[in-house]
Amino acid sequence: MSSFIKVAIVDDKPEIRHNLAELIEESANLKLVGVFENGLIALEEIPRVLPDVVIMDIEMPGMNGVECVRRLKLKLPAVNFLMLTVYEDSEVLFESLKAGAGGYLLKRTSFTRLLQAIEELQAGGSPMTPQIARAVTQFFSNMRPTVAPPQPELETLTPGQKNFLDELAQGYSYKEIADHLGITVHGVRNYIRKIYEKLQVHSRTEALNKYLKR
Repeated sequence: MSSFIKVAIVDDKPEIRHNLAELIEESANLKLVGVFENGLIALEEIPRVLPDVVIMDIEMPGMNGVECVRRLKLKLPAVNFLMLTVYEDSEVLFESLKAGAGGYLLKRTSFTRLLQAIEELQAGGSPMTPQIARAVTQFFSNMRPTVAPPQPELETLTPGQKNFLDELAQGYSYKEIADHLGITVHGVRNYIRKIYEKLQVHSRTEALNKYLKR
């Protein structure tokens, strides 16, 4: 089994495609398997190259990134999609998440954080900038019912796991949480895995939704 994370890029800007491709090719544990200039081409080619992670732009001619993710996710449910965009708009954010995207970062995100996000997404996380994570948290907070239904799964969480979710709800990145809790990034991944198992969820968005409705 290959230890590489196979990555594909979909963006209509040549300079961005070039910079991202160069970044992926220079990374020791990532392998570039495809670079595509729009959603229509990606829809045809991505099933052939079968990446682990797709870095997807949103605003592209012919077919936007949200619709491309929606269609590809139906064909390739195991593929992870990371939206990389200039849009901080909440509507676009939630449309992307509903389409099947697992992460959402802005194009001004540093290359270091982008590489971390690819690994985080492949490990089962949902990488987002703190601002976007707060928007997601606020959205679910506003949806809290007046009388919350019983959530027996929440009773199984340890104080440390609840503390972890509190930090996550405040929009901190996994690395920041690791620093705050005095654990390694690997330890954070163990927290995520155990929390997902206890809450019977598969993503950070689902975990926060269930936790914030307590």
